[in-house]
Amino acid sequence: MTDLWLIGIGTGHPGHVTLEGMAALRQAACVLIPRKGEGKEDLAHLRHDILREAAAEARVIEFDMPVRDGSLPYAERVAAWHDAIARRWQAALSEAPAGPVALLVWGDPGLYDSTLRIAARLAPAPAVRVIPGITALQALTAAHAIPFNTVNGTVTVTTGRRLREGGWPEGSETVVVMLDGECSFQHLPPEALHIWWGAFLGMPGQTLDSGPLAEATPRIIATRAEARARHGWLMDTYLLRRG
Repeated sequence: MTDLWLIGIGTGHPGHVTLEGMAALRQAACVLIPRKGEGKEDLAHLRHDILREAAAEARVIEFDMPVRDGSLPYAERVAAWHDAIARRWQAALSEAPAGPVALLVWGDPGLYDSTLRIAARLAPAPAVRVIPGITALQALTAAHAIPFNTVNGTVTVTTGRRLREGGWPEGSETVVVMLDGECSFQHLPPEALHIWWGAFLGMPGQTLDSGPLAEATPRIIATRAEARARHGWLMDTYLLRRG
């Protein structure tokens, strides 16, 4: 049985890793780092930067991330992709030295991340330890210096797909959207809605915008497209609030 440590690393800044996370990286025997393909090398480089900051001496094993099969329905596509990732982990783990194996998880392993679900596919089952990290939600509200919720207000955390298909969640004053590559906010009636958007949160290239949704929408769409073209990848999130 392998000890598998899932360490939240925030949104890419070494300062987002907790002291507990840094200590775990120094104690790990091995660290698995995914390679996500051409144009996304920064994601692996950032993980290496964090290992250097932690003064970690663990063996590093890199592996190539599989590509999703776009021909499958969404649920099947995700399940097949997770199965394929688990197989890559299994192969990498077979090369790992004795001792705890760490994975550096963007954000927090428990919030809109599938690392725990993928770990559950491994056989034999590893002993999983989760070390929490700063979430994109925290990085976003900190960057804009805004509270996450109104007084006694309801917050819904959802995905772009859900927002497009279901519209504004009933009864919510605040909606935070993760994993939205299609700027789903542009399909909402903009009246009385305010948006706070951020990309590359906590990183040198952090980019922010905010304002009434009707005014901010074209700016954010243009900024997002330009940033993605420049970097080859983009991680962003946003908060919407009524009033």
